[in-house]
Amino acid sequence: MSKIKNLLAPVLFFIPQLFFAQYTDVINSNRPGETMSAYAVGKSVIQAELGVYGIKEKHDLLDYDASGFGTDLTIRFGAFLEQLEFIADLQYQAENFDTPYTSYKKNNFRQTVLGAKYLIYDPYKNYKREVNIYSYKANRNFQWRELIPAVSVFAGANFVGADNPYYFSPDGAISPKVSIITQNLLGGGSWVFVTNIIADYIGTDYPSYGYVLTLTHGFNDKWSGFLENQGYKSDFYSDSILRTGAAYLLSSNLQVDASISTNFKNTPSILYGGVGVSWRYDGWYKEKQIENKAAARAKKNPDNEKPIDYQERERKRKAKYE
Repeated sequence: MSKIKNLLAPVLFFIPQLFFAQYTDVINSNRPGETMSAYAVGKSVIQAELGVYGIKEKHDLLDYDASGFGTDLTIRFGAFLEQLEFIADLQYQAENFDTPYTSYKKNNFRQTVLGAKYLIYDPYKNYKREVNIYSYKANRNFQWRELIPAVSVFAGANFVGADNPYYFSPDGAISPKVSIITQNLLGGGSWVFVTNIIADYIGTDYPSYGYVLTLTHGFNDKWSGFLENQGYKSDFYSDSILRTGAAYLLSSNLQVDASISTNFKNTPSILYGGVGVSWRYDGWYKEKQIENKAAARAKKNPDNEKPIDYQERERKRKAKYE
């Protein structure tokens, strides 16, 4: 029985595609990686994902050293449809730069994105894998369905204020951002592979194109770890980032995490380290479930009458003639 429990717990932790609804019994956070999950948080569910990080940079060509910190906040809200999620993604960063001749600072919003994500295909909709209670190995066997990903699309916009040092122009701007998201369940539920293909700052002088690949493994019903590669390319800045970390589930609605990131070049070399927390409020969702169940019972018994006891009726009929 313990083996069966160890199998099912990671499935519930990471894989919302096993259910018709997007909502899961435990929180499904995008942290601590940078990929966006293909699945929504669930209709009427609100989720906040907050992190803080430190950063260290060294640029051999421009001969500067930089250090600083930042914070990022993502607000996710499911509305109208189970497959639909609205997202606000904010990141603020402050850095100190030192060169052989001077020192200076820069700080501002590195990212402000508002948008929505919609699940357009779910290979596990109306499907549930049969669990073999007699064989742990059978439940881990490869299935061809695992190669079919869930697919979502994200569409939103970047909002950049004037004189933002993290932007290539001193003028403020609003520019589109779109991405295609895929998500695969592997190894019977203990592994999840997520891909994001991104087009950013569309229509500007320096559009950016990139990808994020994340492989996550659930070790048990509390701990998970991930390995991630992120790449982006534009005429303004290009880089490739390797990231790893872990997350711990404190409760069904609360998760903490830690991660570390680095790149592979020295123009500049980058080292990030951060911690974060994800919190979910699902009270409205549960209240709606209770209302739906009550409505279903009322529909079956519109007059709110007690069920008819046909055996008791027959006993009374017989007693009348005895």
